[in-house]
Amino acid sequence: MAQLASRLDHNADGDFFVDASCIDCDTCRWMAPATFVQRQGQASVHRQPRSDAETERALLAVLSCPTGSIGCQAKHDMDTASRGLPDPIAGDVFHCGYHAESSFGAASYLIRRDEGNVLIDSPRFTRPLVRRLEEMGGVRTLFLTHRDDVADHAKFREHFGCERVLHEDEIRPGTRDVELVVRGSEPTSLDAETLVIPTPGHTEGSSCLLFRDEFLFTGDHLAWSDARGHIYGFRSACWFDWDSLVESTRALSGYAFEWILPGHGRRCHFPRERMRVEMAKALDWMESA
Repeated sequence: MAQLASRLDHNADGDFFVDASCIDCDTCRWMAPATFVQRQGQASVHRQPRSDAETERALLAVLSCPTGSIGCQAKHDMDTASRGLPDPIAGDVFHCGYHAESSFGAASYLIRRDEGNVLIDSPRFTRPLVRRLEEMGGVRTLFLTHRDDVADHAKFREHFGCERVLHEDEIRPGTRDVELVVRGSEPTSLDAETLVIPTPGHTEGSSCLLFRDEFLFTGDHLAWSDARGHIYGFRSACWFDWDSLVESTRALSGYAFEWILPGHGRRCHFPRERMRVEMAKALDWMESA
């Protein structure tokens, strides 16, 4: 829990605050941009919520902060707030919230469908989220984009009996018992709606998941940059090989999709033809980076 005694000086006066334990993961800033900004290398409340809607978004950020670095001086109904997670994005796709510190605050997502729900990367295993996932139909498949964002995968497996999916090059001692191992460099269909696309670069076996030729879950491979104004790859956080990351992005450009939903960085949504243009911009930047 955030400590009032450690409240950062650059917070705006009032109810919500960020304390010194913030790791600058960016979660609160994209979840509740009306309330949070970055200052001096950490998150900060730049103004207090001015409406019920802004308060609701700020409370979702409180619940999702991986280090519990956001606090409130007033009493809020957090049980009611927790009903807002998973947070709808579009169609059958949701943002789970409850980011894990072990994944440096990476986002995880839920696809809800009659054939069985798919969880993309692991959030924190916390009772309010687990109850909501149960209400929404549980978890049949847990797709792990790469080794960094596996968090509480074993707890979700134990509770829901879900089948975990991970590329062979990403398996480590903590994931050696995953149920489905993706091998090689060719795309692998999990079913008629979901396609695993190996995208080495950030790590050796980093992979994306394409759902219904509409949603591309990219892990730490690609994201939108507000500062740059285009899609980009993490040049400063490429743990395997930048040239491979560029080539993987070139291969992704051959697929049709409208959403990029990353683990780190900002999501983006464009009509398919516009997304092709944006992917071309990304490649131009990456080739010169």
